[in-house]
Amino acid sequence: MNDSANARPQTERIAIESFDKEFARLHARSCNLIGATPAEVLYRQPCGSRGTTTANSIGESVLRSAAVVEQTFGGLTANLWDDPFEWTLPEMLATRERIIEYLAEVEETRRRAFAPFSNDTDLLKEVFVPSGKTKFLISLLLETMVRASEYQGRATATLKMLSDVRPPGFII
Repeated sequence: MNDSANARPQTERIAIESFDKEFARLHARSCNLIGATPAEVLYRQPCGSRGTTTANSIGESVLRSAAVVEQTFGGLTANLWDDPFEWTLPEMLATRERIIEYLAEVEETRRRAFAPFSNDTDLLKEVFVPSGKTKFLISLLLETMVRASEYQGRATATLKMLSDVRPPGFII
């Protein structure tokens, strides 16, 4: 058996710091994506081959990505698991500047949620989720990262479809 694994100090934060970095990267990519998006295509709906709308706009996808993060971390910090749909509508966040402000608010909420995590064993705690069931914190964080990344990926693909802009930091 590996004794070095058993000898790790209780205060180890490898997984917490990894999650923290990945969520910070998600935030930075969203900000870069919005910054690289021309204002005239921010909320343009992409059309399919028959002229039908096939996906959310870039702005909507980035907002849904941030809303996933906000819902999870708002739930963890204030037990507010509401979907932030109403205050993330394009009408409320009509400009790139307003979207960036919202993204900064979400990032601050996420940072506050990470602050009390003292060591990686905190990720094995169970939390109540809106369904009334419990979930390990690590599972909740992974699911949040995956869902938020999916929306962000959609935004990136939509930007590529609607313009010749290549989002910084993305390889597509």
